[in-house]
Amino acid sequence: MDALEALHKRVSIGGLTEPAPDSQQRNAIFRAALRAADHGNLRPWRFLVVEGEARNRMGEIYLNASEASEPLSEAQRERTLAMPLRAPLIVVAITRLQEHPKVPFEEQRMSTAGAVQAMLTAAFAQGVGAYWRTGALAENRTVAKALGLAENEEISGFIYMGTPQKPPRPAPELSVDDFFADWTGE
Repeated sequence: MDALEALHKRVSIGGLTEPAPDSQQRNAIFRAALRAADHGNLRPWRFLVVEGEARNRMGEIYLNASEASEPLSEAQRERTLAMPLRAPLIVVAITRLQEHPKVPFEEQRMSTAGAVQAMLTAAFAQGVGAYWRTGALAENRTVAKALGLAENEEISGFIYMGTPQKPPRPAPELSVDDFFADWTGE
């Protein structure tokens, strides 16, 4: 698949199974992340790769963090423990916030988002299913500390990857004219 086709057709793929991307696919996916726009060359992103038994440990981290804020039913406990088992590979995207006179924190977060988008597109181009999750657990400092993040780091999301259980749905057709307009300055 060429680059423009991947950019135009990429969709998130939720139903994932084994196998995880192989080492050659991972290398291409991970290298794509390193080309994200990065004002000041701060490289504000880093990534944790979670697979195998480590996914069960991540489920325990999710459970501990969730139960710290409210009691969970048995069904909620089981669901929380199983969250990292939705895919054979999870990449935790982390933004390392650095004080810089010309690059505000928000721009550093956007650079990490660009790295994640590049990974999603590189995965799609190779037939690897992938989707990006955020939410309460990504924002939870208990989860961040258990994963070894420093105080100036935050989770930008969890990227789930694996083999699609079914072909991807077609990308929705959007009209460029609905989103782009000429501006004349008048």
